[in-house]
Amino acid sequence: ALRYWMPVDQYIGGVEHAILHLLYARFFTKALRDLGYFPPDLEEPFSRLLTQGMVLKDGSKMSKSKGNIVAPSEMIDKYGADTVRLFCLFAAPPERDFDWSDSGIEGASRFLQRVWRLFVEEEDRFLPVRGCSATAADVLNDTARDLRRREHLTVKKAGEDMSRRFQFNTAIAAVMELVNAMYLAREKMGQDEGDRRVFSSAMASVLTLLSPITPHICEELWERLGHTTSLQDEAWPEWDESALQQDSVTIALQVNGKLRGTIDVPAQADKAALEAAAREDAAVQRHTAGLTIRKVIVVPGKLVNIVAN
Repeated sequence: ALRYWMPVDQYIGGVEHAILHLLYARFFTKALRDLGYFPPDLEEPFSRLLTQGMVLKDGSKMSKSKGNIVAPSEMIDKYGADTVRLFCLFAAPPERDFDWSDSGIEGASRFLQRVWRLFVEEEDRFLPVRGCSATAADVLNDTARDLRRREHLTVKKAGEDMSRRFQFNTAIAAVMELVNAMYLAREKMGQDEGDRRVFSSAMASVLTLLSPITPHICEELWERLGHTTSLQDEAWPEWDESALQQDSVTIALQVNGKLRGTIDVPAQADKAALEAAAREDAAVQRHTAGLTIRKVIVVPGKLVNIVAN
């Protein structure tokens, strides 16, 4: 039984409790080991530790005596439990303290309203699919290809941020970017089967990724998406490496460190090709006319900076 249960994979505790909890747990573990009740090699009770920060008000610990308490029940009554959960996890990394902000919780509420509004406005477009279920065969245009790539990138990042680093704030930010991409893509995507599958897959991923954070709205929309089983029983979407590939990238063009334009180039273009494309750009030629090019700095996939005087 000890081999099965110990050491505990992950210990999560508040900053005010972690020290004594750890002290007691380690003391009893080592004492019982020395007395022969534990295996000799069972050195520690926990494999990993996360000490979570506190929610502050006006820069100090909440206290009835200070009169700076924010009642969760009041916030839940006003905004709903999902909004409160989203704000608390989005405000800062879990190991850091953060100051309660009324404007911050308003922002969390607006985001969930955007998700709800997007679903309602596009409900006729959706198919009852799961996250990352659209295939390359469903991609019929550049907009669909970009949305599918963004979906898989988001699933990859959110999964790594949550499971490996407990960085729920950056995972939420990634989902927000995917929702923004869906708002932009819907104007360019049609009602054919392929576009519908790509758009529906992206929405299914949004709901699945947000479900540990905002379970109530996600469960409701999952059912309205056409599923007959609970979202909490769904597996995490599996991103596909091939879906992450880009045919082209946008490169910033700088002259003496100042942005002078952008160009789209093949994603696999090497430094020589990027430099040649930058030198041929009309805006770059205009800003280097009469000057001597002294140096060309190329950062593949990002920028070309031409130094001239």
